[in-house]
Amino acid sequence: MEKVIILGSGPAGLTCAIYLARADISPLLIQGMQPGGQLTITTEVENFPGFPEGIMGPELMDRMRRQAEKFGARIVYDNASKVNLEEKPFKVYLENEEKWLETHSIIIATGASARFLGLDEEKELMGHGVSACATCDGFFFKGKEIAVVGGGDTAVEEATFLTKFASRVYLIHRRDKLRASKAMQDKAFSNSKISFVWDSVVERILGNKKTGVEGVVLKNVKTGEKSTLNIQGLFIAIGHNPNTEIFKGQIEMDEGGYIITKEGTKTSREGVFAAGDVQDKKYRQAITAAGSGCMAALDCQHYLEGLGLV
Repeated sequence: MEKVIILGSGPAGLTCAIYLARADISPLLIQGMQPGGQLTITTEVENFPGFPEGIMGPELMDRMRRQAEKFGARIVYDNASKVNLEEKPFKVYLENEEKWLETHSIIIATGASARFLGLDEEKELMGHGVSACATCDGFFFKGKEIAVVGGGDTAVEEATFLTKFASRVYLIHRRDKLRASKAMQDKAFSNSKISFVWDSVVERILGNKKTGVEGVVLKNVKTGEKSTLNIQGLFIAIGHNPNTEIFKGQIEMDEGGYIITKEGTKTSREGVFAAGDVQDKKYRQAITAAGSGCMAALDCQHYLEGLGLV
């Protein structure tokens, strides 16, 4: 019987593990499908406090993991494919080991995954000119021509933000009008650095890891005509999917599948807490995920104290 199981090994999950291990609770962290979370597919991170020279995303996550283990956190290199939150003790099923674990409490820090276009080049060039986070990577495109794919609030907001760095931002949308709010649209239409590419989808991304992104091949969905747009960066902004599939029907979520938390990090199920991008669809930053991981750890510690387990 575990006191607490942490699901997810991104900044939120590992911060939970650090705090709970320092409290001598000996948390068990299950690493999940993407060890280290989204930062492992990021190159240089320059906005995480304490690293004025910047740090590579995978190295930052490795340091956090080693810090958690130093204080006594146990890490299982497996995936939780099923959970039972309907009765106590809670149960978590390990996919590779094919067994159930029991626990008094759970912290869900499974994060969210950016939606992508499904092109092979996206994976190859991720961190080499392709990004899903303007706030994270915009700085690296000073004076360059780049493109944003999408037509909702996120895409328009990121395109507007990127004009602070890029010389030109192309907003590529598969329709002939945006889905973003009127206020966001007005802001984008009045920005002289933003050009709109209507009725178009990205068919190919040109470039390689050495040279980075060199352009995209576009297809007009109405005419079928293909063209090449020369750019040095491509930002995908077509939304995120919270990794909450295995929890559906067992805890309260919003219409987008994000876990709803109240009074800090408490979910609708007593003894179950949520931290990071799995419950945050607004900020989605490593530092905010780490902050909510700290909150979840303290909330969980207080819960376990109430049970007389700490």
